Amino acid sequence: MSTTATHVPEEPALRPWLRLTAAILPVAATAVLGSLSTQSEIDGWYAGLTKPAFNPPNWVFPVAWTILYAMIALSAWRLLGAMPRTGPSRQGWWLAVAAFAVQLALNAAWTPVFFTAHAVGAALVVVVALLVMVLWTIRLSWRFDRGAAWLLVPYAAWVSFATLLNAAILRLN
Repeated sequence: MSTTATHVPEEPALRPWLRLTAAILPVAATAVLGSLSTQSEIDGWYAGLTKPAFNPPNWVFPVAWTILYAMIALSAWRLLGAMPRTGPSRQGWWLAVAAFAVQLALNAAWTPVFFTAHAVGAALVVVVALLVMVLWTIRLSWRFDRGAAWLLVPYAAWVSFATLLNAAILRLN
């Protein structure tokens, strides 16, 4: 008596161009939105705020974010390349990708809320949610690509600092 195993067809991995596009475009769009939201506000509204002693000079922010956005895009590229072909871990991978997308959306939302809307309190809510999502994304990504997870650690550290800075600015103003 022979038993025949049911064959589940494997889904192909993401094509390289699709993976690269999916990793870079959303991060680049987030960076552009952030830049457009801050440029006109730095010398005006933001300059008039009372800031804590630990507030870095303005030139630090674009340097830090350029490095962080490159690391975020590389992390996304790695995570997208770690897609399991089959099995129950596929759902976990999709959850990690969804968490990645949510944290990036929160990242994109923070700058217009803080700089364009001048809603420092609402921005604090967004940046706290962002920090939670970045940490959760690291945890979920770890299972599929530890390099992708490690690439987000400096981002989590910077968002932690940004949360503290946002809270201090809210308190002082």
